[in-house]
Amino acid sequence: MAQVLEFRLPDLGEGLTEAEIVRWLVQVGDVVAVDQPVVEVETAKAMVEVPCPYGGVVTARFGEEGTELPVGAPLLTVAVGPAAPTGEAEGSGNVLVGYGTSEAPSRRRRVRPTPMVTRGANAGTGGDGTPAASAPSAASASSAARPAGQRGAAVASAEAVPQHNGTPASSGAAHAPVAALHAEGPVPVISPLVRRLAREGGVDLRQLAGSGPDGLILRADVEHVLRAEAARSSRTAEAFSAASPAVTPSPAPASSAARASGIRVPLKGVRGAVADKLSRSRREIPDATCWVDADATELMRARAAMNAAGGPKISLLALLARVCTAALARFPELNSYVDAEAREVVQLDHVHLGFAAQTERGLVVPVVRDAHARDAESLTAEFARLTEAARTGTLTPGELTGGTFTLNNYGVFGVDGSTPIINHPEAAMLGVGRIVPKPWVHEGELAVRQVVQLSLTFDHRVCDGGTAGGFLRYVADCVEQPAVLLRTL
Repeated sequence: MAQVLEFRLPDLGEGLTEAEIVRWLVQVGDVVAVDQPVVEVETAKAMVEVPCPYGGVVTARFGEEGTELPVGAPLLTVAVGPAAPTGEAEGSGNVLVGYGTSEAPSRRRRVRPTPMVTRGANAGTGGDGTPAASAPSAASASSAARPAGQRGAAVASAEAVPQHNGTPASSGAAHAPVAALHAEGPVPVISPLVRRLAREGGVDLRQLAGSGPDGLILRADVEHVLRAEAARSSRTAEAFSAASPAVTPSPAPASSAARASGIRVPLKGVRGAVADKLSRSRREIPDATCWVDADATELMRARAAMNAAGGPKISLLALLARVCTAALARFPELNSYVDAEAREVVQLDHVHLGFAAQTERGLVVPVVRDAHARDAESLTAEFARLTEAARTGTLTPGELTGGTFTLNNYGVFGVDGSTPIINHPEAAMLGVGRIVPKPWVHEGELAVRQVVQLSLTFDHRVCDGGTAGGFLRYVADCVEQPAVLLRTL
């Protein structure tokens, strides 16, 4: 007799809590093999093809294209061959968090450490102020004890999916707040999405009884409390309105009506991630910007000479990146981040250089690893590879995170200058405008030269204007006299 197994959306890493279904790769009735990609999803950082850990016949799919699902929500069900004894069913060798190989691990699943992109004032804490890396709950321990084929369902319990009638499967009594329920010990919540929902809704998780296994607090529990609070507020407003004298409402301003009838574009996926990061940068980083015009004529001549000598062509972006890494070696304060909790500036000994790339899906910032150890030819090849991956939507989360400094060439859009917003949690970003012929005093005479505007936005907590000005002046000197770079080769 065939066994029907449910495959749930796994944890795709880098702290991602939801994904949008972009394209189904299989239909109901299709036969799939172990580790065959079955759906293409878009996270806040990349497009990902999700492989199925089971081999068999697809019996059901959950979610239409364009639907956003939380981690742990059902994706599809697969009917496999005759049911094997527990622990002996064929498993996947393509391990993602949330499902794994046929051999269960000997250790319990640990809470993932906070990725680099979440450093800041709230790093290391949950939405209710409790440590995010607290000891695993009893639900986590029971999950580790299950066979590997069932572990996805255990992990998925962190994000309960309501039934079709809109209510969770458990009874409503379990949602009632209980005074001092979790006064001591960790709050039984393992999902960052549940913590964020509670924080934004003002729900005290320590006063909430969970309906999940061993009292685990689920998303449905928090949503139940929020709906109850909204209903109470509505009843209070109606009672107040009934007791108050009738007041003729004034007509809404025309601007409000226009806003109400406008087109609404959801802030989700890449656009939502960009909005969140830029907003956080503006909230947390006291930034300042300085800029300078530079004569790039000699840099353009040097590049032309390099390319005329044969071999792979060298891009202008690669030369600017080489200038940046040389400048950061002289001014390491700008290759750092601020640990707000420890009140420390952390200077880094490696340069992972991010660069802004505009795509049809929005602005993304791929990262060139160990840019300080690459020459111009290697940088050119890596920029080309990452740019193509960005255009096709195949960048991995690891290729979009971990940057320590960002280079933004907005001159490709035909503009001269800009004030960049720092890519949080980095400490600085160099912006480069278009290179255009302009009148310039060269060697005491007026001449037409190739001029570019360079702008540096920096975190004023990591350095003062003298350091930032010294960095920018060194970059301008290298642009005007590329031979200056010979000292660092």
